[in-house]
Amino acid sequence: MNRALIVIDVQESFRAGPQWEAISDPGIAGKVNRLVRLARHAGDLVVWVLHSEPGSGGPFDPALGQVRPMAGLEPAEGEPLIVKTSHNAFTTTNLQQLLTERGVHELTVCGIRTEQCVETTARVGSDLGYRVTFVTDATATGPIPHRDAPPGRGVAEMLADPLTLPAAEVVRRTEYALAGRFATVTTVDRLEAGAGLPA
Repeated sequence: MNRALIVIDVQESFRAGPQWEAISDPGIAGKVNRLVRLARHAGDLVVWVLHSEPGSGGPFDPALGQVRPMAGLEPAEGEPLIVKTSHNAFTTTNLQQLLTERGVHELTVCGIRTEQCVETTARVGSDLGYRVTFVTDATATGPIPHRDAPPGRGVAEMLADPLTLPAAEVVRRTEYALAGRFATVTTVDRLEAGAGLPA
C-alpha cells in the first residue's frame, strides 16, 4: 500500500451553511463514494479529514454536531479519520506521520473546497514529496465575492454582482494552477476507466 485517498472536508458543516445553495456540485458525496470504492478495491489507504473551528459558534464548531462526514459517506473500520483546524490537511494533524508509517508515496485528493482546503493540501503534499493526483470533478466549491465586496451579503446578491467569480471559473483556475506543477489533474471517470473495476 503506497497510495492513499485523502477525502477532505466532505462534511455536514457545508450543507448547514448559507452558501450551500450555490455550491458547484451538491451531489459531491456520490463522486467521492466512487473514489472510495476504487481505493478500497486497489487496497489503498482511505483517510477521512474533517475541518473544525472550535468555539466559533458556526457550522464548523464541533459542539453543534455538523463536523461529521456528509450523509452517504461511511468510513470503514480501520480507515483513519482526522480533524484539522488549518486549511491544509497536514499542518495541524498527524497526517504526514500516518502516511509515513503506512509507506504512502502517492496521494489522491478530493473534497470541499476545490481552491481552498483541497488545493492547499495538494500543494503542501507536493512540496513534501508526495506524487499528487487532484480529482477535479470530485471537488466542490462556491462562487467567490470580489475582495472589495461588502461583507454580509446574501447568496442572491453575491451571485448578481458581476465581479463575483463563478464556481466554474474557480475550478478552472485551480486546474490551471495545479496541473504540471503540483498535481496531475484528472476525473473520476478516467480513474475508473484505468482501474478496470468490476461493475
